[in-house]
Amino acid sequence: MRRTLELSLHPDDADAAGVRRAAAAALGVDVERVTGVVPLHRAIDARRGRVRVDYRVEVVADAPFAAEGPLEVPQPAPLSGAPEVVVVGAGPAGLFCAWQLARRGVRAVLVERGADVRGRRPALARLNREGVLDPETNYCFGEGGAGTFSDGKLYTRAKKRGPVQDVLRLLAACGAPDRILYEARPHIGTNRLPKVVVALRERLKAAGVDVRFGARVDDLIVEGGRVAGVRLADGADIAARAVVLATGHSARDVYHLLHRRGVHLEAKPFALGVRAEHPQPLIDRIQYGPLGGHPNLGAAPYALKRTAGDIGVYSFCMCPGGFIVAAATAPDEVVVNGMSPSTRDSRYANSGVVVTVDAAVYGEGPLAGLAWQAAVERAAFAAGGGRFRAPAQRITDFVAGRASASLPDCSYRPGLVSADLRAVLPPRVTGPLTEALRWFDRARMRGYLTDEAVLVGVESRSSAPVRVPRGADLQSPSHPGLYPCGEGAGYAGGIVSAALDGMRVAEAIAGGAR
Repeated sequence: MRRTLELSLHPDDADAAGVRRAAAAALGVDVERVTGVVPLHRAIDARRGRVRVDYRVEVVADAPFAAEGPLEVPQPAPLSGAPEVVVVGAGPAGLFCAWQLARRGVRAVLVERGADVRGRRPALARLNREGVLDPETNYCFGEGGAGTFSDGKLYTRAKKRGPVQDVLRLLAACGAPDRILYEARPHIGTNRLPKVVVALRERLKAAGVDVRFGARVDDLIVEGGRVAGVRLADGADIAARAVVLATGHSARDVYHLLHRRGVHLEAKPFALGVRAEHPQPLIDRIQYGPLGGHPNLGAAPYALKRTAGDIGVYSFCMCPGGFIVAAATAPDEVVVNGMSPSTRDSRYANSGVVVTVDAAVYGEGPLAGLAWQAAVERAAFAAGGGRFRAPAQRITDFVAGRASASLPDCSYRPGLVSADLRAVLPPRVTGPLTEALRWFDRARMRGYLTDEAVLVGVESRSSAPVRVPRGADLQSPSHPGLYPCGEGAGYAGGIVSAALDGMRVAEAIAGGAR
């Protein structure tokens, strides 16, 4: 007997043994007759004042069951010869673009301005311990992109953009936990993701992809009105029939390069605000009530949104059991982001709480949002007093419009400085943010406004402030041969959606004229 079942369990029963018992009961058989249970989906439902763990499982009873071995993904045959495509940026968009090109028999060279995973670690240690930033290798730049050392959340709404399971299966084959294939909100963890990224790089190299680190692109090679390669900072030229621009949302020099080269650009609405940090046990109690802290539930997440007038305010990149990290890419800016280890066992819960902004705030011109974003980050650096200390305020003091005489403990390692965030963020952000925080506490999460919570500034890199337009063939209309891709080009918003966009661009290149 083989059946697919939907089960809704109390957290006490939400473990392997409990699922097995519930499956046997649903089939009307003794538990000893169940020979195998394969999870297909798992989600926590804390609505309507109760907490349940919902499963979809495939159950085998009264028949032999053989557990599947390690997940395998076919390896492309090794490619040789001169690379046909330059992929700029080794974040998820670039990595998965190079992978899909290899699967289609197109050899690429993947160039990344930052260091590999091993080289990124000492750079991050210097930033956190000494307040010294490497502008080429940091939380945003380097192998794996911004996601490598900031969490590895794989939840996406981009179901219609491509084969999500293909992305998840490749990550699992590279060492991510198999649960990412069935969890409703899959997550790898910042402690495990670097090894996954390295394993993916080794697969690319085995397929013949040329991977280069410390290779910043400083210019495009344009011949006959078409992009025909790139020029690196060391003066080396790489010729190619196509250039994929997958540089992420923080490579401001790339936007300026494109503008200088006359590539068509557009300003894009984005979001900016703060990172809110609470004690994780408090969030657990708010979300799960008396079951907060239950071992089968783990650290509780939350997702909040509110429209203040016609302005959107929402939580972003919520990190249960996580840490706030320094995500600046320039020596005079403060930018914060969040991450969680796979265990999500820190004492803190943090989330971006951001406000949408557009040209009405930052002015006209394709790079106006970029300049405005940088100005806010420099104001945060000045308010923090240097060395990447961040300006911060108790959430209750921010809402009340008063200074914080002291600050609670916080996970942000460079340190906090008590500051008036209304002097850092413009009124167009602080007004809707204040209204939304009050509403979050009143209508969604009673206890969210507490002296134990702190707001840390600024969360400013939730998405790109610039879009690099592309046509139906995914090339730049102004510069054929240039394929804008991923978050930095304005076509993705996370690891999975960026990976999917990279694969889509690869298909466009592989299916074009050869």
